[in-house]
Amino acid sequence: MGIKERKMSKIIYADNAATTPVSPQVLQEMLPYFTENYGNASTVYSVGRGNRSAIAKARKQVADAIGAVDSEIYFTAGGSESDNWAVKGVAKKQAEKGKKHLITTKIEHHAILHTMEALEKEGFEVTYLPVDSCGLVTPQQVEAAIRPDTALVSVMYANNEIGTIEPIGEIGEVCRRHGVIFHTDAVQAVGSVEINVKEQNIDLLSMSGHKFNAPKGIGALYIRKGIQLINLIDGGSQEKGKRAGTENVPGIVGLGKAIELATSDIPAKAEKLKEMRDIVIRKALSLPKSRLNGHPENRLPGNANFCFEGIEGEGMLLKLDGLGICAASGSACTSASLDPSHVLLAIGLPHEIAHGSLRITFSDANTTEEAEFIGDRIIQVVTELRKMSPVWED
Repeated sequence: MGIKERKMSKIIYADNAATTPVSPQVLQEMLPYFTENYGNASTVYSVGRGNRSAIAKARKQVADAIGAVDSEIYFTAGGSESDNWAVKGVAKKQAEKGKKHLITTKIEHHAILHTMEALEKEGFEVTYLPVDSCGLVTPQQVEAAIRPDTALVSVMYANNEIGTIEPIGEIGEVCRRHGVIFHTDAVQAVGSVEINVKEQNIDLLSMSGHKFNAPKGIGALYIRKGIQLINLIDGGSQEKGKRAGTENVPGIVGLGKAIELATSDIPAKAEKLKEMRDIVIRKALSLPKSRLNGHPENRLPGNANFCFEGIEGEGMLLKLDGLGICAASGSACTSASLDPSHVLLAIGLPHEIAHGSLRITFSDANTTEEAEFIGDRIIQVVTELRKMSPVWED
């Protein structure tokens, strides 16, 4: 049977960690703010006042979703801006008090790692905590790294590649006890796990709308009341003078609606995602010399990340694409690179194995039938590629 005969009649999108489509409900909520309610929210006339009300509603929707207060939510252009603002804003403010030490992990998104590297060039010192073979960092590691001059700890909520969920509440408690500001990049976690910033002692939290069916180009940063940080973008007085720029009203409205939908019944959604994820895991691990990356249980419900010895990730993606399956190898932001994932290297995988990675990430728009198909096609593709591989020994 040829490849074309085994291809499903539609494209199966299984790269939801990279981005998601705007949902119909979100789009409908946004549409009036493109062509009818288009006024600048900073104006005094009725069209502008109406948009201010829409922004206020979205701010409350975001706050309610993470257990925050409306006034603690600031809208941004996405996760990367939120991460940059949180880390640079706190670091430079704390430097005024002589605190120039930062703590993070080796498996953060590049929006954090590259921001840390930029601050190192400005004289800050950064401690990059190692993780175990599952991608976990412990509260004890964080506590041991804290110094009198520590300004900020930044640990991602859940890893974008391998799906491991970090002990955020426990790390937050350590930071609160030591009087150190705690930020978490929750871009992958929002909408997938239940978050409460107060209960988990989170001081700052980043999110990005396009990860949970809002449009690209909109995100938010939660800043706990009392936390001081300098502005990343100066200009007008928008966002209470903290983030200049005419408000992206359609995007903000979309973010509010999307997060409301995404967090409406997380337990039920998680069960569906786990069922699909586990189908693929079971089938993929039936192959010899295959490995599940990330924590086997404490992981995002829709994330499955594998390494298959003897083949390259790029070859798998091309083969799967030919079968109508959209997947990823490494993180979406670095998938064009020939270098192996920094996350896979950090959990101890050698280069030659890290090159053979595959990430499948589901949304609740996927089905168990699609999961079965993906699992079977992974077996097919890996088997075919290994037959052609000069380094594979059966």
